[in-house]
Amino acid sequence: MLARRGDAQLYWESEGSGEPVLLIMGLGMTAAGWWRTVPVLAERMRVVAFDNRGCGRSDRTPGPYTIQQLAEDAAGILDAAGEDSAHVYGISLGGMIAQELVLRYPDRVRSLVLGASTPGGRRHELPDDATLEFLRRRSSMPAEEAVWASVPYIYGTTTRERHADRIGEDLAQRLRFPVDAAGYRAQLSAAWAHHTGDRLSRVDTPTLVLHGSEDRMVPVSNGRLLADAIPGAHLEVLEAAGHLYPTDDPEADRLVLRFLTNGALEPQARTARAGRA
Repeated sequence: MLARRGDAQLYWESEGSGEPVLLIMGLGMTAAGWWRTVPVLAERMRVVAFDNRGCGRSDRTPGPYTIQQLAEDAAGILDAAGEDSAHVYGISLGGMIAQELVLRYPDRVRSLVLGASTPGGRRHELPDDATLEFLRRRSSMPAEEAVWASVPYIYGTTTRERHADRIGEDLAQRLRFPVDAAGYRAQLSAAWAHHTGDRLSRVDTPTLVLHGSEDRMVPVSNGRLLADAIPGAHLEVLEAAGHLYPTDDPEADRLVLRFLTNGALEPQARTARAGRA
């Protein structure tokens, strides 16, 4: 399904029924990146996912983009889906977009899940030098080389050593819609300019912050900054998980489902399990 938002046509899809949850994916990745998460959430919810402008089946409009622009796109997807409001779950760049969405349209966000993300600004902890260099050169790499080269930067050590099959499954999904170089650079510009830290105290939406302890792309200290900035937010650090923690910790999606459907986490859900997966 396609939705028109400003100068872009955006691809979106829906699965399941019940309360709606809008999924917002990260840098250069499409709705296919949620392939592990959608079936779990769709057991009890209507799941709406889409391709951000600049990637996949959505238009590649000229960049650079802004987080504000991408948040307006996300609001347009809610309109197209016929939902006045929804739970919102964003990962990485998608978490940045979700922050802007709740700040602009608080009545449209029922609860918020921010995964592997950051409030940005001067307190943001940058990745290590090798990761920064990879981010800079990724857009110039052939698509298949880029996804394989990303493996050390987005998965935890345990997954890379013991669960190569999971990584292979993920890469097959990502290669269905290879990264567009110009779109990637346009989205990356939005991520670098993101800064919501001085506004997040206004958020009164129930919020879960998820972060892998081994995240190299967005170090875990940034997740702690998010949780500290949003009143009442609950922080869940997933031990031994990297940037794409749904692959590193198969229980992460179940944890999100419990939060979205119960509005809180049971005490036994607060123990991170990635290191034992």
